This record gives sequence, C-alpha cells and structure tokens, in this order.
Amino acid sequence: MTALPAMQHAVQLVGPDQLELNTNKAVPTPTGKQILATIEATGLCFSDLKLLKQFNGHVRKSEVVGGVEPQVLDHLPSYCPGEQPTVPGHECVCRIVAVGEDVERHEVGQRYIVQADWRDVLTAESNGAFGYNFEGALQQYVLLDERIVIEPSTGEKYLIAVGDERSASSVALVEPWACVESSYVSPERNTVKPRGRLLVVAEAGHDPASIDAAINTAEGPEEIVAIYVNHDHRETLSFPGEGMSLTQTDDPDDEIAALPEETFDDIIYFGANGDRIEALNDKLGRGGIMNVVLGGEMIGRPVEIGVGRVHYGLTRWIGTTGKDAGASYRAVPPTGELRESERVVVVGAGGPMGQMHTIRNLSTGIEGVSVTATDFDQPRLDALAEKVAPLAKANNCPLTTLNPKTDNADEAFTYYAIMAPVGSLVAQAVAEGHDEAIINIFAGIPATVKQAIDLDRYITRGMFMFGTSGSRIEDMIIVRDKVEAGQLNTDLSVDAICGMAGAVEGIRAVDNRTLAGKIVVYPQLQDLPLIPLEELPKHRPDVAGKLHNGCWCREAEEELLKRG
Repeated sequence: MTALPAMQHAVQLVGPDQLELNTNKAVPTPTGKQILATIEATGLCFSDLKLLKQFNGHVRKSEVVGGVEPQVLDHLPSYCPGEQPTVPGHECVCRIVAVGEDVERHEVGQRYIVQADWRDVLTAESNGAFGYNFEGALQQYVLLDERIVIEPSTGEKYLIAVGDERSASSVALVEPWACVESSYVSPERNTVKPRGRLLVVAEAGHDPASIDAAINTAEGPEEIVAIYVNHDHRETLSFPGEGMSLTQTDDPDDEIAALPEETFDDIIYFGANGDRIEALNDKLGRGGIMNVVLGGEMIGRPVEIGVGRVHYGLTRWIGTTGKDAGASYRAVPPTGELRESERVVVVGAGGPMGQMHTIRNLSTGIEGVSVTATDFDQPRLDALAEKVAPLAKANNCPLTTLNPKTDNADEAFTYYAIMAPVGSLVAQAVAEGHDEAIINIFAGIPATVKQAIDLDRYITRGMFMFGTSGSRIEDMIIVRDKVEAGQLNTDLSVDAICGMAGAVEGIRAVDNRTLAGKIVVYPQLQDLPLIPLEELPKHRPDVAGKLHNGCWCREAEEELLKRG
C-alpha cells in the first residue's frame, strides 16, 4: 500500500459564510471500526449554501442525540457538530485506502459513492449528514466509521459500491442526480394514512359518510377529529378502531383555530369555503394529504395554500368535484414518473438542476415523450440546447427551447418540472396545464410561502402537485445502474472543473449563479484553479482536445489527472 501523507488540503467552513482553504490539515489514521477514504471527485451543490449561510444554525450541523453510541462519536475526529469547523461537500466518489483493525464489511481498494443523508443518526430536529455535522468531501481524505455508514434498520450501506469503468465525475454526480430521480420514482400515498391522525370537516349539506372509502379497511387512522357545521352526521360514520373524537359545532372557525398546527396526516374537507380551506392548510402535518371534496359546488376564488410545504413538508393536495372522498385518493398517481406521450416542460432549465431534469427526461425511453426547456437567461438556454441536442436526436425525443421573455408556448403541458423557487410558477402551471397535469415542485420554495391557486381548476382538471427533498439509498442505486449501463450520462451536466485551489471560488460561483452547470472538484489536484469548460482550450488545450462535443467525459478526465 502506498504510504499516506501526513497532511492534506481541505476546504473548511469555520463560521457563517467563512470558508478557508487549509493546506495543512492532518490526515487521520483509522482505528477500530474507522475507514479512511481518498476523495476522487466531488460536485458542488446549491444545498451547500444553506450550510454556508446558517453554519451551526443548520439542523444538520447540530449534535447527534441518537442512533450512534456516544463513545463512537467521542473517538471520531471527523464528527464536528455545532460551532466546530466542518468540511462541506457531499456529492462524491471515494476509494478506501486504509481501515481500522475491527472493520468487517469494507476493504482497501473499494470504490464508493456516498448517500449523505444518514437518517438513522438523529439530531434534535433532523438527522446527521455527510458534509454537515460529519466532515464531507472537499478534502483529499475523509474519515468514516463503519457503525455509522451502515443503516442499522436494514443493514444497507450509506456507502454504495461503484465500478471502475466510469469517470470519477460521472459517479460523483450520482448523488445530485439521485435527488432528481427521487422526484420521479418516489411512491405516493393513495389512502388515508394507517394509524395516522385524520381531521374531517363538513359544511352544511355535505355528507361525510364517504370517508369510509378513503380509509384502508385493514388498518384505519389512530385518531379522528370531526367538525360539522350546522348538522349532525354522527350516525353515518362507521370508522374502524378506537380513539375517534367527534365535535359538532355551529362555530367551526374557533374549533379549527384551536387545533394544533401541522399535526394531521389527512384532512378531508367536504365543502367549498375558501376561508375554511385556508385555515385547514395550517393544520396539515408533514407528509399530510389535504382532500377537498367539493360535492358539486365551486370555491369561486383562488385559495392561498402552502406551496413551499409541498416540497419541504411533502404535503399533497387532492380533490374531487363529486361527493366520494375515496375518488380523490384513487386518482393519485403511483409516482411522479413521466407517462406515455407526456408533454414535459422544465421551468428554469438553464441551471444545474434544470439541466439534469432535461437530460433525465430526454433519456427515459418512454414512448412519445417530448421536452420543452424554458429559461429567462438566453445564453444559458442556448448552451443547454447545444449540449443536449445530440442526446435528443439519439433518443428520438423532441426538444424545444423557449424563453418566456420573448416566446409563448403553443400547447398545454401535461407535466411541469419547476426549478425556480417561485410560488407564482405553481399558480401558472395550474392555470395553463392540461387535464391531469402533474406538477413537480422540485425547487425549494421556502416552507413558509403560500400562493393563491385556482383550486377549482386544479380539482376539476384532475391535476396533482407534489414535491420531494433529497434522495434515498434506492434512488442512488437506480441512478448508479443507469450510469454504469450507459443509459444516463451525468457528465453532460458538468460546466467547470477545479482542484482544491479553485474550490472556494467554485462555491462562490454556485452562490452567485455565474455558471449554468455543475462544478466538479478533483481534490488530489491541489493547484488546479476553477476553469469553465468553455475556457479549457486557453488553459488546458490537452484536456480540451479530449472533450466530447464540448462536454466533459472520461477521456478528458484521464488527461487531466495524468498531467495534473
């Protein structure tokens, strides 16, 4: 085994918005269950900026309170909660170079990508994460622990094996691409949550008896709260299980206001009172479903709903124009995946994540799909078109680019992938979308943001909006397999490269949105500055000559690493 250096280069976050390049950070020696890996490549992510700005205020920078024995953390120098400096970076590929004497499931030489979201390692309000309260990938070597990177509940590894056939950049970028993939493949719930909390509110003249059809008869909700306006339907209800609480009132506004915020897994509302719907919005818990049963009526005005929580809180809005509460659940799509003959629009396609969605949807192979990419930044739009046109042609998937400043779409889309964190874009999708349109709110609209939505049109047209945040181990495996099979070229999203010398500048470029695509850092190249691909011929003509149609590729990477 090659002798390891005593010191390394690392980017450290030492306080809010305080980044430092440390050229003299110690390389640790693994003991016991610890693992030392060298970082081959890492991508820079917009999510890193949240840590950059918040530092110890970020929920994933706080102390671990469960899921790991305290003595494990006491002897792990890469555990850095609170105000301790940390190393950001979570989109990476690494190779094990040394292991402690008690390591059982990892060996020197193995190559891995990292699922950064360690969901069994609990903090007070979230969970531990690679690149947050555990040092990440913007360094040449990282220390891990086998007792942390194996999920206790399943035995699965947060380190996911990859082969040597693909470039370091292409597999490092599996992590951000897995976040994209997750938004298409994550399963959606289509029944009242078993053992959950259900709130039923029924206006006068609306019979809530149909909620039986929305409940999983094998296991109903653990608790039911029912509020009726000016009438009594108690005798029509036949819920399974214990714990039902019924409230009849002529003044439901006070009853609703008194309910705890964000606690119900399902809210089924029978009626068309916009004020009531807006009040109920605040009672919907994380992962909750709001089901509006209009019963033949119309709301008659836009309704302010929490579009930010659709992404960050995984809330969902469904409804029916009829009287059957179960019909709304049955219409929920199984996932957010594209359907045959889908007419997709990627809103804000010129940025890094928009490029990924565009490339991903051009590569699905689903029959009849067409993709329209929109962006207000014409140079970014032109660059995207040049980059992905060969892919669209090869996959026989029609591609259109459109700048909303100068052009209007001449069709109603059936699928919206929204990259910009702007609530009005959701309202626009509802106003213009085709029947049964799916609206993928991928952008992280702040959780507190509400937006006036034409809920009548949304329900009448059978639309469905959803959001996801982050990725799971299974999402990364899906993308890894696509990359290794040659079905998905993640390198198409690369816009610039650098070594450690350019990493801080790269993070600032992400913050300032000065580059359209992904930035890949090669930590072993200590002195390489930040170089956009379009400037490679000037700085590194040897590497530029290996590009594929101007795009990053394994051959260019090999040339870069060969000469440093």
